[in-house]
Amino acid sequence: MRATGFLFLATLFCVTWEKVQWGVGVDVSISDVLTILFLVAFALEWLARGERRYPKTTAIVLVIFAALLVIYLVGFFNIQTKDSLDQWLKGMVKFVLHFLFLAGGVAYLVRRSRAFYWRSVGALALGLAANGVYGVLQLLAARAGVNLDHLVLSPLTGGVSSINVYGYVNGATIFRPNALTGDPNHLAVMLCIPLLSLLPVYLRLERGHSLRVPLAVLLGFLFLVQLSTLSRSGLLGLGVGLAILAVPYRRKLTSPVLLWPLAGVAAVLLAVVATRAHYFEVLVRSRLTTGGRSENAHFAVYDFVPQVLHSHPLFGLGLNTFSVYYEFVTGKSNWGPHSFYVALIVETGLVGTVAFLAFLRYLFVRLRAARAVGRALAALGEPAAARVRPLAWGMTAALAGTMAANVFYLTMQFYYFYAFAALVLALPLVFARPLRAP
Repeated sequence: MRATGFLFLATLFCVTWEKVQWGVGVDVSISDVLTILFLVAFALEWLARGERRYPKTTAIVLVIFAALLVIYLVGFFNIQTKDSLDQWLKGMVKFVLHFLFLAGGVAYLVRRSRAFYWRSVGALALGLAANGVYGVLQLLAARAGVNLDHLVLSPLTGGVSSINVYGYVNGATIFRPNALTGDPNHLAVMLCIPLLSLLPVYLRLERGHSLRVPLAVLLGFLFLVQLSTLSRSGLLGLGVGLAILAVPYRRKLTSPVLLWPLAGVAAVLLAVVATRAHYFEVLVRSRLTTGGRSENAHFAVYDFVPQVLHSHPLFGLGLNTFSVYYEFVTGKSNWGPHSFYVALIVETGLVGTVAFLAFLRYLFVRLRAARAVGRALAALGEPAAARVRPLAWGMTAALAGTMAANVFYLTMQFYYFYAFAALVLALPLVFARPLRAP
């Protein structure tokens, strides 16, 4: 049991570390390795215990997995080149691992204690915090002319990577930290998960609670890291999530418990901006522009949707094959659609899109159930109610924010999203046990 629990927490902790991967014919990430080890350990433990029961939620996840698998297998027959086949196979391997981890993760969390569930939430948040710490060090090193990835990651993985260079202002280089992810926008969108999920929990902590100050520091730090990425998609996701939280927590928005951490973040920003006012003025103005080449590229991918719907409306071009099909347009063999929804429609067609949207709806349904569990626990006088409802609201905001951010990016096909989904689906089950007791 200890090994299985360690592997599960380790997977959550490292699930956003995209750069930690090795080329062995195919790219194998640390998330792949840990996921496989967890699934093996979980299966062995399950067999050793002789268990035959599993949560209904796990069964529903497996049904969704089977439905999507059939759709993606049908899409295989639309593949026309070897490059497309190679990309399809890579996408299928990732898809299978993602959903097996989701199903196994839910079943495992339901068997463990509430304390272990909170440790799991913490592991995902602290993994992103470690990612953020590396991003800050990466940015400081780049300002000093040092490629931190070359010093730290290259000896470990044998790969080549570096911080993102956005442009120049009066000869000064503008760096955007991507940390251990593949892109600064990926990092920013991923940070929406802990920022939005934990903010309501922090707002509801009692005065003098031991986690109040550490959680305030963590949220403030993650917000500063998100701002340093200069990602508009990340801010879009955060804005949508905060708009949702403003409904149940509107009275908390002007409370000192929130204003003091925001004042600390503002003080840090003012101190940084004051040293190079013109530099940041030009930088902010460039990010507010919406008619540049980058923006046009993000919107242009939506033009591909009607073309594909005309030729392959039901099952699309095949999972993970967008870059191959449109290489003649972009000139790049690894150019993605820069929108999860474009990828979903183009690669899996209308049938695949409807099926995946049904999966997303199921996540919202379970979050609604988690909020109901919180209300029921409050009626019983359970202390856990003060944590369950805030976390459920936070996860609702995080899910909606991530979906909004993926209009122009595609992080919802990454491991971290399925790790988050496992926590979402397990939440009402783990905390509803007192309600099921006689």
